[in-house]
Amino acid sequence: MAVPLLTKKIVKKRTSWRRPKGIDSRVRRKFKGCTLMPNIGYGSDKKTRHYLPNKFKKFVVHNVSELELLMMHNRTYCAEIAHNVSTRKRKEIVERAAQLDIVVTNKLARLRSQEDE
Repeated sequence: MAVPLLTKKIVKKRTSWRRPKGIDSRVRRKFKGCTLMPNIGYGSDKKTRHYLPNKFKKFVVHNVSELELLMMHNRTYCAEIAHNVSTRKRKEIVERAAQLDIVVTNKLARLRSQEDE
């Protein structure tokens, strides 16, 4: 199988939005069924902007001491355990959250029961 001598490597894929400027661009011309361009009218209300579907705001927690900050605000904020927290610390955070009556959105993540066989 023939392989080209010079290959162009993709260094980084651009993730941020750039306005389409091509003369034949279907997105710029707003054809039906194409990608919608961001507009100012797509934002949500200021009162409900950062609320989750369970009517809480999200607060990322890395350890038990950060969970203590939510003690007085457990009706407004819910805790979300950060992705890089170990299983042992997750168990401690979930137990302490149950004592403080704080909602944890991802309390079942990486928590498995031990099988005795």
